[in-house]
Amino acid sequence: MSIDVFVVFAIIGGAMVLFVTEAVESDVTAIAVLVSLVVLGEFTGVSPTDALSGFANPATVTVIAMYILSEAVRQTGVVTRVGRWITAFARGSERRLMGGILGTTGLAAGFVNNTPVVAVFIPMIHEIAAETNVSPSKLFLPLSYAAMLGGTLTLIGTSTNLVVSNVAARAGEAGTAPELHALGMFEFTVVGVVVFAVGLGYLLTVGRWLTPARVSPETTLVQAYDLERHLSQVVVREESPLVGTPVSSVGALLRSSPADGNGDVPIEVSMLQLVRDGEPHHALSSEASIEAGDVLTVRGNRRNVNRFAERYELRQLPHERVTAGDLDVREGRGSLVEAVVPEGSRLHGDSVREANLAGYHAAQVLALRRGGSVRTDGIGEHELSVGDTLLVQVRERDLRYLVENGDLVVTRGLGIEQPEERPREPLSSSTPVVFATVAMVVALAALGVLPIVISALAGVVVLFASDAVSPGDAYAAVNWNVVFLLAGVIPLGIALTNSGGDVLLADAVVALDAVLAPIYVLAVLYLLTGLFSAIITPVATVVLLTPVAFDAAVTLGANPLAFVLGVLFAANSAFMTPIGYQTNLMVYAPGGYRFSDYLRVGAPLFALSAVVAIAGIAIVWGL
Repeated sequence: MSIDVFVVFAIIGGAMVLFVTEAVESDVTAIAVLVSLVVLGEFTGVSPTDALSGFANPATVTVIAMYILSEAVRQTGVVTRVGRWITAFARGSERRLMGGILGTTGLAAGFVNNTPVVAVFIPMIHEIAAETNVSPSKLFLPLSYAAMLGGTLTLIGTSTNLVVSNVAARAGEAGTAPELHALGMFEFTVVGVVVFAVGLGYLLTVGRWLTPARVSPETTLVQAYDLERHLSQVVVREESPLVGTPVSSVGALLRSSPADGNGDVPIEVSMLQLVRDGEPHHALSSEASIEAGDVLTVRGNRRNVNRFAERYELRQLPHERVTAGDLDVREGRGSLVEAVVPEGSRLHGDSVREANLAGYHAAQVLALRRGGSVRTDGIGEHELSVGDTLLVQVRERDLRYLVENGDLVVTRGLGIEQPEERPREPLSSSTPVVFATVAMVVALAALGVLPIVISALAGVVVLFASDAVSPGDAYAAVNWNVVFLLAGVIPLGIALTNSGGDVLLADAVVALDAVLAPIYVLAVLYLLTGLFSAIITPVATVVLLTPVAFDAAVTLGANPLAFVLGVLFAANSAFMTPIGYQTNLMVYAPGGYRFSDYLRVGAPLFALSAVVAIAGIAIVWGL
């Protein structure tokens, strides 16, 4: 191993450690890799121009354009309308419900970004599950898997596909593997359809049996987060020092109050609501001042509530269960919602206290869930991470701001009308333009009239010119974490090639040829890619292993395209961990899953899809 290869492998090893441990965000890791490659350019062979090429890479630009196209589709309201059609189609049948949800999600994921599709279906599934008496846990994991399987239907199904296509095209142009070229829009669809169909068949049968029912369809949010012991109501007496105090200022008053004989320990009580003459007022946003006889709903453990009532002359009501209905702030709409911190959220990395949702958005974080663990006490210092699920008390208009800015994805809300009771909102007037534009993008790329990157950008121009989506909404919809991740790791593939590291790894794979036929060598590469994708990002995996795949194929005398497609399908099969793909992480907490659930349901799916994909590749393209 030369010193050049050693340096590049050291950078790769450091990046993998950071990706797995999440010591810093993945996009920050990618940029750190980019800088390291240039600083150590003497060994990596990466110039500043090479390092920055990831930002101008067709895959990166295409991903940005596809985020914008996906946002335009989301804004039409068609996905929501389809969700209601599925509810009507299911008519209480769990199997029909799963078939409708998985089929729709998978097909949509082949043409638009699957994250907003999954985000739209998550709250719908909660409602549908309650109607059909099906545990939402039985639906969330299959929903994520269907979105991932759908990504193998077309070139634009995932950013991973676009990166593989770009790496293959570069190898073909450089003469490393002359048979390779940029992948066509539907070049691997024939195998993708079979993998998708077999995967759905598994999810509807064996997978349905293996998927656990972690969350009861009848469980309320108060029960799910064990809040019953932490919600109390008190009545304000005439002699209370709180009389005349703005209800929105009580929190600041508590933080500045002197010690009460309990040392310097503050009274940790959150003011949620004031009820006067039967009319509820949201505590953080109300301009009302407290009067005698007001009923205050507060959150805190029994000890803190007792201290609060004693110091401020309050009468505690019998400690009966406070329901979500008691926290309603206006008729017909609950103020208690469950929301996930998505990838790209500005809340990621901040503690609950630093995020200051109460100060900025009048939103109280009452509890949070990470995986199967729920926290209700001492959550102020908890550092928020992607996939964390928050139980928040908030008004609809404040919540809408957080959702539209990509800081939260609502997964469940109480007091929301059932689908048949909810008025049907009209589709956006721009719906025909949006879908015609998406069809144009696909057709131009499929027919070879324009490269996919130019076709996608042309679609964005049409959407902007027709006011189908505003530039502000478009840019806000782009997941810039993914963009910087792409731009940062693409030069890593260049360094791997420049140093000869890809050849070294390929030789290690080719050594298996002494005991294995080429199809089994491909299977080993498939397994390696799948495992890497489940631990680090699929994008980083294909940047590293696509060059290894075609180098190994060339050495074996096999078809390089077959090996490259093996990496593509394997990278889209990160089923076995919640961190493997962003939709897996989105359903982790709402489904109440354990880490082992992903292995239990995802490992058989990975094995099944691997057999089907490898067999399909061997039949269609040959080895």
